[in-house]
Amino acid sequence: MSSSEEPQSLASTHSYLPPWSSPHVIGIAGCSGSGKTSVASQILKALNVPWAVILSFDNFYKPLSPAQSKRAFANEYDFDAPEALDLDSLACVLKNLRQGKKVDIFTYSFAQHNRTDVTTPVYGANIIILEGIFALYDERINEMLDLKVFVDTDLDICMARRLRRDIVYRGRDLQGAMKQWMSFVKPNFERYVRPTMEIADVVVPRGLDNTVAIDMLIRHVQRTLTVKSRQHLEQLSNLNGEIAGQNDVDVCTLPNVRVLKQTNQVRGIHTILFNRATKRGDFIFYLERLMVLLIEEAMNAQPYSIKEVPTPTGVPYTGLLPELNTCAVEIVRGGTCFETSLRKILPDTAVGKILIQSNARTGEPFLHYLKLPPDFENKQILLCDTQAITGAAAVMAIRVLLDHGAVEKNICFVTYLADKARAMRRILSAYPRVQVVVGKVEDTFKRRFIDTKYYGT
Repeated sequence: MSSSEEPQSLASTHSYLPPWSSPHVIGIAGCSGSGKTSVASQILKALNVPWAVILSFDNFYKPLSPAQSKRAFANEYDFDAPEALDLDSLACVLKNLRQGKKVDIFTYSFAQHNRTDVTTPVYGANIIILEGIFALYDERINEMLDLKVFVDTDLDICMARRLRRDIVYRGRDLQGAMKQWMSFVKPNFERYVRPTMEIADVVVPRGLDNTVAIDMLIRHVQRTLTVKSRQHLEQLSNLNGEIAGQNDVDVCTLPNVRVLKQTNQVRGIHTILFNRATKRGDFIFYLERLMVLLIEEAMNAQPYSIKEVPTPTGVPYTGLLPELNTCAVEIVRGGTCFETSLRKILPDTAVGKILIQSNARTGEPFLHYLKLPPDFENKQILLCDTQAITGAAAVMAIRVLLDHGAVEKNICFVTYLADKARAMRRILSAYPRVQVVVGKVEDTFKRRFIDTKYYGT
């Protein structure tokens, strides 16, 4: 099939939006040294999940000119005024995060009083905690906050904490730290920060010492995650893959679905793999043999262009050349079983990894880790997993690739076993232009056993 042809596929009756496409954003403001960071960290520690992040105002100070840098080292530059912060960049970053996009956060060096070349990527956050003295100051940011918190701590305590932090952790002397406090920190707090307490939804007196208020905030975030989890599961269950209002269309007949031809060799390999008495060494050998066939079938699904090349005999040969280079992304850990076979067929192919684990009780998928190949956006992507039972992990993995710039028609999901009624319909309902290559389709796969037998665990 040429790249210009559009496959007749499942109608997009339901789109898939992951939990991080509408994160819950909490803003925590207060005086410098009031305990904002400690409160945010305590919430993060209590949640203990990788999809909750802290976004600090400290990373959004504007770069300094040579003259400003000289004043900063003399403790004469005002870092506690709104003008010192790049609020435009912060608002843009927060907007992108609320849309589920990946962002790169600046890293600021307080020792150098300037931004560094190091950035930190942030993606997949369901809960975002924005903390900083001006977290409730900018109207654009306030409109994107779901909960506004103000930490109200006595200014003498704030000063003591600030002095300790500047001297111990930022290498400043007592005289310079006191100069900063009296000249800039305290006056700007009274002028800019304290008035924002009026718009806060929750005021936390005494900061981290107020355990009742902290526990209340933690319970609020946990309830929010529970609601988001329920909505996510409902969304996944609604991916039914209707075609013209019908549910009885065989997904295996769609032109962008390729089921491995069930030759005698393939059927014999199925028999060996399904046999519980098969020894692990034999299981690995035959599984990798079958995966070679799957990868070859996936390569056949790619678009090709006609290419004429000279031959050693001097007679030109007209052949085919893939229109795009190929890379692979493995859904850990099942997809990692493909790696040996990938190296045999495509030895120079870059391989990325996505770790998505489903909740054992609810079946909800969660994104834990992500490392994508370089320049994958302009390549044909083989997304590999050994089994697709519910299709939830594959649906989320494809969404991750699309969020990072991949083209839907350039993604080929390759799997050995797939559940037709759930996984296949769910994947193709959410992404009707994705290619699917599968070794065997059934309605009876209830548990993952391929990667368990492969790794001997």
